[in-house]
Amino acid sequence: MADDGVVFFADEEGDAAAVTTPVYVAAVDLSSSEEFLELVKSALLAALEALSPGSLFGILTYSSKIGLYDVQGPIPIVKNVFIPPDSDGTILVDLKDVMPFHSFLAPVDTCKDSIAQALETLKPVSSWDMAATASQVQDHASHHTRGFGVALDALVNYLSVEYETTFELARIFVFLSGPPNYGPGQLDAPGSHGDHNTGKVVDSEHTQLPEQTIFYKNLAASAVQAGVCVDLFAITNEYTDLNSLKVLSVESGGSLFLYSNTDESTLPQDIYKMLSRPYAFGCVLRLRTSSEFKIADSYGHFFPDPQYMHVQHINCCDSFASYTYDFEFEKDSQFSRKSRPPILQIAFKYTTIVHHGDTSDVSNSGSRSKFSLQRRLRVRTIQYNTTANIWDLYDFVDPDVVLTILVHQVILASLNDVVEARLWLLHDWLAIFIAQYNKAYKSVRPADTGVSDIDVDFSNCSQLQPLARLVFAFLVSPLLQVQDQHIHPDYQTYLQCLFSALEPASVRQAICPTLTSYSSPDTEAEVHQSLSRSVITSERPIFLLDAYTDLLVYYLPTASTSIPFPPPRDCLLRSTINKLKQERNLTPRLVFIHGAHDDTTTFEKYLIEDRALDGTLLAGTTGFRSFLEEVRSRVAEFGI
Repeated sequence: MADDGVVFFADEEGDAAAVTTPVYVAAVDLSSSEEFLELVKSALLAALEALSPGSLFGILTYSSKIGLYDVQGPIPIVKNVFIPPDSDGTILVDLKDVMPFHSFLAPVDTCKDSIAQALETLKPVSSWDMAATASQVQDHASHHTRGFGVALDALVNYLSVEYETTFELARIFVFLSGPPNYGPGQLDAPGSHGDHNTGKVVDSEHTQLPEQTIFYKNLAASAVQAGVCVDLFAITNEYTDLNSLKVLSVESGGSLFLYSNTDESTLPQDIYKMLSRPYAFGCVLRLRTSSEFKIADSYGHFFPDPQYMHVQHINCCDSFASYTYDFEFEKDSQFSRKSRPPILQIAFKYTTIVHHGDTSDVSNSGSRSKFSLQRRLRVRTIQYNTTANIWDLYDFVDPDVVLTILVHQVILASLNDVVEARLWLLHDWLAIFIAQYNKAYKSVRPADTGVSDIDVDFSNCSQLQPLARLVFAFLVSPLLQVQDQHIHPDYQTYLQCLFSALEPASVRQAICPTLTSYSSPDTEAEVHQSLSRSVITSERPIFLLDAYTDLLVYYLPTASTSIPFPPPRDCLLRSTINKLKQERNLTPRLVFIHGAHDDTTTFEKYLIEDRALDGTLLAGTTGFRSFLEEVRSRVAEFGI
């Protein structure tokens, strides 16, 4: 919508803009470790720095009890509500009766120090004194008892009372250290004794396991109705079944983050980035086409309008949000030469919060009203050119967009199809496409060509040349290696959520990394098209591998000792790294590896062209080429 073109912009404020206050609530898991809570504290302190003055902030904790914090007095106080073990989804007392809303939510500008003080009081359940009194008898079983579902349901109901009065959108940051295992919404988590490999994401027929319960889907719907967006931060290597929990963030417009440990987590940086970006909410997205073609499918973190076709609702989004559409012809298989050029119109209606200057003067009772709502409508109408020449069409193909649509289709199919069927779907799609390409270019090929002459490299079209490598990279990516015992099943769910929200260039970066060599920390040598050991030569001793979520700097074992390791902070390589980190919607993990004394496995796993389709590392550098030969044989079977 921000590209050049016909763009209309309109405010729908009326004579007086509606007043609102941004509301944020942290829901913290106390059935966790000291390391987990220290990381969460750091993240929330970073979040406070990103929030606009005048925003309201609340702290809720959960385990076998729910804790509400009041930080507006001389010292922070917490009031607890126990979750009955036989709870049907409700607690004995409404949260609004435990603590008034105005006591729970504190203004960030005047209470920042008190909020920080309250965060310092957070301790894991295992460190509490669990006296065996009648009132605390349940606490004996509360170690690692995680009443996540009940707590979040109670919080959404608590916030819903103030919806459209105090706020128009409330954001909940949920910090989770393991699977919900207490009360409604509890999940069966195989591997709960520490071996995540026993928690499978596929069943005996190699299909994606369904959600265990509809509890969280219903809770997501309640959150949307209450004007609540849920961002889920899971910091755990324990099998948590994010496949059942992801609906909370996906349908409410939030994000899902997964960190396998606290040591390498970028949580503080990620939450600061997320809150520093402007966001829109209450969004409606509609696409319309001219009569010759229509929308076939739509993909992204939205939910369809129950009444109108091709109208999507988005609870919350920012500038990094991406939505994908697939089109098909209405009747004929081509555009008529006599008809007008095809037209696509995109309409995006949304609400944003406008900050009207300093709100730090709390002596003025109306200081918080310096936030107002603006309802906006952006419309873009695009006219496309058509061609009757297939070669022209090939010349304008965007491989990143093709890959993105394939990723969306495979993720959608993964909910029902057998895993192997998904792999063959991609394999056959590429073979059919190459067959059609060879048929289109048959005029430039000898009539007596055989199998070995089938062009699988798209040598006549530079735009298509990356396509086979991208499909191969997708086939060997962790998203599709569901039988690999070394890939955490929750990590695959995380990748599903991440890939389905990224714009095409970022999807390509995450699936098929970029490898750049350097002659020295200040001299870039080459951006390599191949991800193979064959490009690792002594002439270029330093390599930067960008895999979107990971940035790896690799020094050859033979690198001269005169080359500083790690690279100095003022060199070109470091500047490139810092720029990449700044441009991302999340903070990539930065790893420095020296081949002379470090484990190189992390780097080598990204040399995907040396792998077989099952992900195993081959002795030679034949993985990708062997794949192309298989595709060539498949094309011959289809015929050209």
